[in-house]
Amino acid sequence: MPEEAPLSAARRGDEVAFRELVAPHRRELRAYCYRMAGSLEDADDLLQESLLRAWRGLATFEGRSSLRTWLYRVTWSACVDGLEGKAQRMLPIDLGPPSDENEPMPPPRLDGWLGPCPASLYVDDAPSPEARYSGRESVALAFLAALQLLPPKQRALLIARDVVGWSSEECAEWLGTTVTAVNSALQRARETMDAKRGGWSALPVEDETTRALVARYVAAWESADVTALVALLHEDATLSMPPIPLWLRGPRSIGASLRAMVLPPEARGVFRLVPTEANGLPSLATYQKGPDGAFAAASLQLLEIAGSQVRAMTAFLDPTLLARFGSPERL
Repeated sequence: MPEEAPLSAARRGDEVAFRELVAPHRRELRAYCYRMAGSLEDADDLLQESLLRAWRGLATFEGRSSLRTWLYRVTWSACVDGLEGKAQRMLPIDLGPPSDENEPMPPPRLDGWLGPCPASLYVDDAPSPEARYSGRESVALAFLAALQLLPPKQRALLIARDVVGWSSEECAEWLGTTVTAVNSALQRARETMDAKRGGWSALPVEDETTRALVARYVAAWESADVTALVALLHEDATLSMPPIPLWLRGPRSIGASLRAMVLPPEARGVFRLVPTEANGLPSLATYQKGPDGAFAAASLQLLEIAGSQVRAMTAFLDPTLLARFGSPERL
């Protein structure tokens, strides 16, 4: 059915027609909300608010732009309004210097963290000529953490311009301002992002070297072979475990902590790791054996790779996350 037919029906109050109308755009709008918010939970709330505004304001859509452009404009406004005044989300590595592996484990801090997203959320098509970042690169955890340093309006502008690929002229029209003002704000946002540019990787998850490295990592973890695991780490490797507010740097510190808290020799056979993808990174759905002998969801590990070594390990200690990645709760 042509777009005009469901549009006319939606304007008459047909909710089914409205859902049909926005369905082709829903995933990329959700991805936009996720990049703005840094968590799927907040992204879903922002998307719901955006679509509610679109439903209520459909009569104002005059067709001078595409429906996709209009929906982005509505979503832009909903995200900026919803995030204004909210504290930025972060990773444990953003809290300060690394912890000592001998320090006692602090209690978890249950909110304020960046959260992961499944590969189904983002599209890594060839970017438009106006875009500076690919779909995969623009959901890297370090990229999202850098975005959180920007005020919501600058964040919205940079994502629209450098990720989605809208022109400065289009952004100026959305904001009701001049191209000069847009470019000035964009320059400030880009300076903040460029200062963090070395912090994220766009290495393909399906790269042969990456697959081999992940296989060795899985084997070492499942056999509780910390020595073999440490041998895979970059000299400046980091480990963080949200919601635990600490992080470790370096193979020695990481190895000592894992051996003491997670992977003592008797943990051999206690864990099973299933490869997946999150935030453009190779990731591992991690399961732990329970008293009944079954393996239950435990965490989601994201691995950032540098060459043939693991540069960063981020383990989200929330077993409910695995369902979002199409992984079962038990093995």
